[in-house]
Amino acid sequence: MNLHPDLSFVTLILQASVVVQAVLALLVGLSLWSWWRIFLKQFQLKRATRNTDAFEDDFWKGGDLVDLYQRASQSRSGGSLEHIFSAGFREYSKHRKQGSDAAVTLDSARRAMRAAYQREIDMLEGHLSGLATIGSVSPYIGLFGTVWGIMNAFRGLANVSQATLAQVAPGIAEALIATAIGLFAAIPAVVAYNRYTHDVDRLAVRYETFIEEFSNILQRQA
Repeated sequence: MNLHPDLSFVTLILQASVVVQAVLALLVGLSLWSWWRIFLKQFQLKRATRNTDAFEDDFWKGGDLVDLYQRASQSRSGGSLEHIFSAGFREYSKHRKQGSDAAVTLDSARRAMRAAYQREIDMLEGHLSGLATIGSVSPYIGLFGTVWGIMNAFRGLANVSQATLAQVAPGIAEALIATAIGLFAAIPAVVAYNRYTHDVDRLAVRYETFIEEFSNILQRQA
């Protein structure tokens, strides 16, 4: 007589209550979404860093700003720094043609670069809040499934005259799976959020530094 119930992972999930299965399905969906966003954000930040390095090398070679602006405007795969430069130089050139005061020209160019900077940072920070939400909420969703599963396990013992560990173990085991899946969904999301937030902050510092340096160059030309 086999006194040991089947406690395999798949069997526990199939025999779990509907609520626990719904919690597990939700956590798996959140985990898949977070991993999808993790890989997409990794590629996006690597591309942004590579484009920033290339444009800085090209900019500090000391070439003609008009030629650089034309190349940046015609580039379809330009990076964030190219967009910031193009916005500032476009505004600067427009005011110079209109004969505006030097202070007004520089202020307009700086405001145009700040607006472009904010748009690029918002794009880089896209979906990071989703990773933060999954990282903070998933353990609690898993804990809810665990509490519900343990509650059902003990309710099932109400009609049993003598409870044994073999009778309690399957219910507790299926409940703890929810906690494990919740942590599996939360940990990568938290790690990725912290890492990518740091990378975005580093790029933001580089963009702000470029805005200040480029403003000084425009001021000398004005």
